[in-house]
Amino acid sequence: MLEIDHGHELKLETLGFSLFLLPQNAIYCKSLEAIFIADPHFGKAAHFRKAGVPISEYLHHDDLSKISKLIQDFNPNDIYFLGDLFHSDLNDSWWVLEEFIELFPSVNFHLVKGNHDILPAACYQSGKWIIHEEPLEYHGLVLSHEPMESVPNGKVNLCGHIHPGISLSGKGRQKITLPCFFYSEGRLLLPAFGRFTGLVKMTCTKSDQAFVIANEKVIRVN
Repeated sequence: MLEIDHGHELKLETLGFSLFLLPQNAIYCKSLEAIFIADPHFGKAAHFRKAGVPISEYLHHDDLSKISKLIQDFNPNDIYFLGDLFHSDLNDSWWVLEEFIELFPSVNFHLVKGNHDILPAACYQSGKWIIHEEPLEYHGLVLSHEPMESVPNGKVNLCGHIHPGISLSGKGRQKITLPCFFYSEGRLLLPAFGRFTGLVKMTCTKSDQAFVIANEKVIRVN
């Protein structure tokens, strides 16, 4: 079980260090000087425009601005993308992304590859990325895209892929589903970072913990 310190961010004490669940749909670890992000799906807007669906590229520009602000606020050495960095086929958004990370030469940008990370191999060999083809063990964390079927004893699996959400009920039988961090059986699911993604409604058991993102705060809801 994780120990929780309530506030604007939630601090989870595990493995001898703290993880901060951030309202920007990311996790920060001060002692590791690292930020963890899942499922940004850059390039998805252009992918849909190619199919005739008019989606604005500003969605991705806003997500890049969020990453820039995270770097300014926390000054990490490393950013780990837990899969689905880019949405499927190559398009011009990839070069925008590479130009963006060149603005931060002191940061190491890692990609733990996910099912959508299918760009030509040459894209990942530009020297701008540290690529991990398989789940990565990192200071007691196991970083993967999809949740691992079994988590090694004493470790925590940080993962994405699911795009977890929690439904909350209001007055007048109103319901809203919001992105969340979801902890269950040694797996800590991150919400999708990209705004142009869907949500999968999670069901909590007594042993699960869910932390919803609402009004720029992270709040435990069970």
